[in-house]
Amino acid sequence: MRVGMYYNNNDVRLEEMDVPETGPGELLVRIEASGICGSDVMEWYRIKKAPLVLGHEVAGVVAEVGKGVNRFRVGDRVVVTHHVPCNTCRHCLKGNYSVCDTLRTTNFVPGGFAEYVNVPQLNVDRGTFHLPDTLSFEDGTFVEPLACVLRGLRVSGFQPGQNVMVIGSGISGLLHIQAAKAMGAGTICAVDISDSRLGIATALGADIALKAGGDLPQRFREKSGGILADLVAVCAGAEAAILDGIRSVERGGTLLIFAPLMPDRTIALPVWDMWREGIKITTSYAGPPQELLQAIELLAAGRIETGKMVTHRLGLGEIARGFELVGKGGKSIKVIIEPQK
Repeated sequence: MRVGMYYNNNDVRLEEMDVPETGPGELLVRIEASGICGSDVMEWYRIKKAPLVLGHEVAGVVAEVGKGVNRFRVGDRVVVTHHVPCNTCRHCLKGNYSVCDTLRTTNFVPGGFAEYVNVPQLNVDRGTFHLPDTLSFEDGTFVEPLACVLRGLRVSGFQPGQNVMVIGSGISGLLHIQAAKAMGAGTICAVDISDSRLGIATALGADIALKAGGDLPQRFREKSGGILADLVAVCAGAEAAILDGIRSVERGGTLLIFAPLMPDRTIALPVWDMWREGIKITTSYAGPPQELLQAIELLAAGRIETGKMVTHRLGLGEIARGFELVGKGGKSIKVIIEPQK
């Protein structure tokens, strides 16, 4: 089978690999659509494991069913997630699935930028879901990233009616805007350096669109009736975005750090202001099973519009171009790889 082998952001090659065998309890899934995630082009994070086949936002069709699997049949349309929790460790039992050791080590083989993937038994059990007939395979690629966003909103304590600011209008930011709107947010503000991305954010539900920089809190106050955001979600991996986010949080509000900085980067925080104003900081990573199911439900209900976010659909032979588009940003938002083309 063909795979997109990652060596670095500027070197992603179309190579051949054997189709994985299907053992007891496992599935073989033919990948129909696979999204390129922003984390796929975080070279400092990925290159230490290269060469490897990336891709974890996938949807496809069950091609083979291993012995003992009763929940799926050949021909079923499915969404498969790469990271799944054990559900039994002290972290899982407290609902902190994202720090489960099992979640951090599980994966499917070889990766979503391939014609086929093997789904291990644990992933079949708690990381594979039927894709409703009303949803396309392309829609299915949004299940995992949307689940990550839904978890972020949950751990940040989001409540209906809250004002929300989303800094960064890439795919995760746009999903935050739509999810917050679907869950009853008050005023939603999108912040970005790109006019085109702010235009898409407005089309997808943002009430206010502001260019990054300058006195962001004051400009937001002028648009929101004098109050700041109850929740600020930072979806851009930049120090300035985090600092602007802290300054834009209303008293008693929360800053959600959704996009990470590089491991060696640190920030000096205005601790006095945070203490005095009761500002909380939280982080979020991954999408546990409960959010994955919620993501499917929101997509099936038509509450999340995927079409306006997809800017490029490429065959597997164009995988290098896909990485180039996502790596450079620009006017690309979501790039979908279709391995069967």
